[in-house]
Amino acid sequence: MLADAHAHLAMAPFAGDLPETLRRAWDAGVREVLTCATSWDDLEAHALLARRHAGAGVRAAAGIHPHQASSWDGSSAARLARFVEEHPEVVAIGEVGLDFHYRFSPPDAQRRALREQVTVAREAGLPLVVHCREAREDVAGILAGERAGEVGGMLHCFSEDEPFARVCLELGFHVSFSGIVTFRNAEPIRQAARAVPLDRLLVETDAPYLAPEPVRGRRNEPARVADVARFLATLRGESFEELAAATASNFRRLFPARIQAP
Repeated sequence: MLADAHAHLAMAPFAGDLPETLRRAWDAGVREVLTCATSWDDLEAHALLARRHAGAGVRAAAGIHPHQASSWDGSSAARLARFVEEHPEVVAIGEVGLDFHYRFSPPDAQRRALREQVTVAREAGLPLVVHCREAREDVAGILAGERAGEVGGMLHCFSEDEPFARVCLELGFHVSFSGIVTFRNAEPIRQAARAVPLDRLLVETDAPYLAPEPVRGRRNEPARVADVARFLATLRGESFEELAAATASNFRRLFPARIQAP
């Protein structure tokens, strides 16, 4: 059994074949998928999708991505908290974080949105799904300063190095690896993947993005999390079955369902 700890199933690339996509995932052994919102415009879509496909193990995360942080204002925290309260299919606050590579939103706006979404997570008692790109010191500082460890969560699509992975672990977070770990130039990420304890490890696709080798460049989908898990198992010297079972167990412990599947 496998869990895809991060995907975006409400995005347009899945509009034409989502049932078939979920069927392929099930056939590949995937029993849980976390579908993550990124903006005010898609919160409802991800929550509704998770409700409709709860029987396939789909759960939702609700949050504002750093690219959209300019949309965060003085009423946003209350708005997000109200949405989470009204949508029990939401099991996490995310995708949140900082991205200083693209800077589609100003850094100060990103920091404010992250700080206040950590507060929403703490008050709701939900874990966080955190994006970090070229912002490790700021991410670590905000997570520590806002007491994010009280709810924990995961650093998704980990693309930093082993020292930062250890910082995340010390903060009480899990670390999730995507198809990036299979890329030719990803040795620092592979070093981090070797260092993360099995009970704090997650695997994901970030679908429709970041398909692993050898299908890099194609549309990604949750079934491909099996490829990431196989690669990591070989890299870490563990059996595929051991790593798959452990990461699925970690997922269920971190993101327990708030509603019963039909």
